[in-house]
Parts: sequence; C-alpha cells; structure tokens
Amino acid sequence: MVKERARILVVGGGYVGMYTALRLQRRLKRELGRGEAEITVVTPDPYMTYQPFLPEAAAGAISPRHVVVPLRRVLDRCRVVIGEATAVDHAARTATVRTPATEEEGTGGRRIEYDELVLAPGSVARTLPIPGLADHAIGFKTVEEAIGLRNHVLEQMDIASSTRDPAVRDAALTFVFVGGGYAGTEALGELEDMARYATRYYHNVRPEDMKWILVEASDRILPEVGEEMGRYTVTELRRRNIDVRLETRLESCADRVAVLSDGSRFPTRTVVWTAGVKPHPVLAATDLPLNERGRLRCTAELAVQGVPHAWAAGDAAAVPDVTAREEGRECAPNAQHALRQARVLGDNVVHSLRGDPLETYAHKYAGSVASLGLHKGVAQIYGRKLKGYPAWFMHRTYHLSRVPTFNRKARVAAEWTLAGLFKREIVSLGSLEHPRAEFELAAGGKPSHDPPHNPKGSS
Repeated sequence: MVKERARILVVGGGYVGMYTALRLQRRLKRELGRGEAEITVVTPDPYMTYQPFLPEAAAGAISPRHVVVPLRRVLDRCRVVIGEATAVDHAARTATVRTPATEEEGTGGRRIEYDELVLAPGSVARTLPIPGLADHAIGFKTVEEAIGLRNHVLEQMDIASSTRDPAVRDAALTFVFVGGGYAGTEALGELEDMARYATRYYHNVRPEDMKWILVEASDRILPEVGEEMGRYTVTELRRRNIDVRLETRLESCADRVAVLSDGSRFPTRTVVWTAGVKPHPVLAATDLPLNERGRLRCTAELAVQGVPHAWAAGDAAAVPDVTAREEGRECAPNAQHALRQARVLGDNVVHSLRGDPLETYAHKYAGSVASLGLHKGVAQIYGRKLKGYPAWFMHRTYHLSRVPTFNRKARVAAEWTLAGLFKREIVSLGSLEHPRAEFELAAGGKPSHDPPHNPKGSS
C-alpha cells in the first residue's frame, strides 16, 4: 500500500509517457480503485505514435491509423488531458497546461497540482536559421507529416506528368532529404521505392527522371548501425541512383531552390528536414536542473538529480549508462532505451510511494535495424551484421514485436500479409489537408489553401 494519497502527473504521451502510465495503472490497480492514487497524463495528442513505422506509413505499407495507439483506450484508469504543458513549478507542485479550450475560455493556462511528476515530453525537430526552411520544408516526426509527405510526392508526380514546362517538371521530380539518420534515410528509402513503383502507372514519368538527394553534414549515414553497414547503405542507395552527399550542408531553400554547401543548386518543390532533434521547450520552463544540452540531469534510478518527487526518461532525460566502459557516458535518446526506461521508471515511482528501495536502470545496447525500402535493409544486432532481405525481415519482426497492444500487432501483420498478395495503393489524398476547400468554392467563397494553425508544425 502507498503511504499516503498520491497525485501522479505524467507530462507526455509518447513512448515513455504511455508506457510509464501503463505500468503505473497496473502496479497501482488496487490503490486507484480505492482512490488512494490518481494518474493524470498531459499530452498534445490523444494517441501515441509508433515512430519506427512512419516510413512504412508514408510509403502506404501500413494504414496511418495502425501507427498510432489511442491513449484513452489503453490508459483506461488514467485521466488523459489533451493539451501542451507550458511550464512546471516543481517547488509549488503545479504544472501549467494549455488545452484546446484555453483560447475559447480566455482564462489562461490550466493549473494542475501533483505530488509526483514524470517528465517525458520527448523532443522536437532541431532546425537552423536557413533561408526558406520554415516556408518550404516539411519535417518527419509525426504521422500527419508522414502522410502529408506521401500525398505531396504523388502530387509532384502528377504535376510532372501534366506540365509542359521542363523547369516545372524538373523541380517537381527533385526530392531533397536533409539528415542521414534513421528518419531521413528510412523515409527516403521507402518513398523512393514507392515512387519508383508508381511510375509504371504514368505514361511519361520514368524512374530515371526523378532525382533523389540525401544531404548529410557528417562523413557517414546511419551511425547507429556501425561504420561498415553505413558504407554499405551509401553504396546501396547510390546503386538506386540516389545522390548521397556526405560532409555537405543545406545553405538555403529559398525560392524553391536547394543550395548546398558544395555549390550545387537544385530547383525543387520538396525539401524534407530530418537533421536531428532537440529537447522539448517545456524543459526550459521548469525549475529543474538541466545539462548543457538542455536535458534533465537524472540519476541511474531515473529520478531528477537532487530533486525529490521528480522523474524523467527518454529524449528529455540525461540518464547515465551504467553498462558503458567510459565514465560519464549517457544512454542514447532512442526508442530502445525509452521502452525499457519506462518500465523501470513506473516501478520506481511505485517503490518510492511504498517506501521500497529503487531499481537501477541498466541496459546494454542490443543493436539497430533500418529499412531501406521493400525487401531492403541493414542491421547490426549483438555484433552481427545483416543486410538486404534478412535485415529488412529482422526490422519488421522486431518492430512488430514492439508495437503496443495485440490489436495493433494483428492489424499491422494483416496489412503486411495483404500487401504481399495485392498491388500497392498509389492514391494521393492531398485534399484531406483542405477538407473545406470544395464546399467553400461551391458556397461562393474563395477556398483557402493555407494549412490551419497547428502548434506542432505538422502539415
């Protein structure tokens, strides 16, 4: 039993937020039933996105609905509040939250009081002051961005097929991806594979007409899979006529022209920005200790260093890696650690409430897998290197085992099975982004093609 009634606030509904809340509601089932504990989850979306499946969702291999997990269904014993945490005053045990009703009410942010705080807001895209980036680029962190990018690529092929202007056609068929990590490499590989397949249904667009360019500032891509597999990935992509440019930066994309640091200029209507992430801005609006990178200083027990009743994990936390040989090394901010940290974090919150000893988080990095398109991939698992079909199969098997809930596992497996029996779908539903445009036109108004305000920046 807990020593006294506890109000637990979980900020964030991603990997760490959802799995920690899930762990807490299981471990505190009796206390929740007796009213001795209360769990509140604050999240900007009513769902958790399984991000490793975003490239396949963009390529049409998985339905967007099956990439997300509805939080209210999974966290049925928690109170889910849809909103964005804007500030945390841990000394006063209060968090300020902006909800969808905040502007309508005109009363300012909502204050939520708590006894135990779990900070897991994740990360946001790390951008640079590059001319034209905010106006023309698209990110790849949300399911909205992934589906918007799929629609955009197919629309560019439609433009190229119907235009008589060679310059418009060339720009429409040029796709620039900035960032050679997981997100950029997998998104490019899957979308290039999809677009190559789609060309068989266009009478005047061939695979060789398209230009796919990957821009990476360092001297290699996919550092997580090792140097050898990184070199293989570059060779594999170039074999598919993908222009991989290492030690190169994007300097401008103003006026729909991508200008690179090596002097190259590419007229393009597509710039995808996947060049890293940074901690969520809410961390800077707290009274908790941060390191030089803006992440929360944490102990190996996933408690915020020197601060009682505050916990953190995932992208927002600088957690010491107790399995590393080098002293002072931190756990990498990736899904592999986040999933395991969430279980330990949930248990430690319960241990703290019951006065029991805390557990130490220790996990030796198992390896990495990456998909490069249908039947293509690279992997390095426990020192063993895989490439091609075996790596692609390992990628699917691993992530199918990790996607939350049996419901999602079954749906994803069924879609993969059907995809092996039938042809790909290559339909663009770009009008979904402007659902009122046709009605506005019919009603005599002027349809607006400006995307609605979205604080997350999704398309």
